[in-house]
Amino acid sequence: MIPTPDLSHLKKTDYDNVYEPAEDTFLLLDALEEDAEELKAMQPRLCLEVGSGSGCVSSFMGSILGAATSLYLTTDINSFASRCTSRTGTQNKIPIDSVTTSLVSSLLPRIQRAVDVLIFNPPYVPTYTSEAQEAQDGRDIRGAWAGGINGMQVTDMLLEHVEDLLSSNGRFYLVAVKENNISELQQRMRQQYDLESKIVLQRKAGREHLHVIRFSRS
Repeated sequence: MIPTPDLSHLKKTDYDNVYEPAEDTFLLLDALEEDAEELKAMQPRLCLEVGSGSGCVSSFMGSILGAATSLYLTTDINSFASRCTSRTGTQNKIPIDSVTTSLVSSLLPRIQRAVDVLIFNPPYVPTYTSEAQEAQDGRDIRGAWAGGINGMQVTDMLLEHVEDLLSSNGRFYLVAVKENNISELQQRMRQQYDLESKIVLQRKAGREHLHVIRFSRS
């Protein structure tokens, strides 16, 4: 078992501003661990996590692949999250380049078709469209959960870029809930972008039925 990253440096005041790792985070870690041998065999050069929050997931990827084998790049709209991610990387001896930006639009020209492992645990909770937009505009902790109509408002913004981001053998790991209409999402990605998918893990956590979907080129 790969140890969960050390988060002892983060205090309660940090979690007032940054999403604290929860069931969805740990399901994502379990999915990455299940694919660990395949991920190591890929020898990824660039791992990108969108919405890094505490930095737990990218630090875990570093534990799987090694600190020196890949470039670990993260983005988050929340400047508190960017700083926490960098601190978590340092705490776990994983060098993480953390960028405060909205999704990946500003980075896309520089990393087009270069991402070997793309990870997104999005704000997937269904809310009013206005609530999701206000959360994104506010660039604070609300942006970690308010997902808009069907919980897909923010996710859809990234999905438009996935095909342009992934390398020829790249993988995209996405956390989703049942309300996100997962079968329709998989079909859309296959038809529009020729990306095949598989549900790596799923788990019920309270009222949420969580899934981790893995996409790759067909």
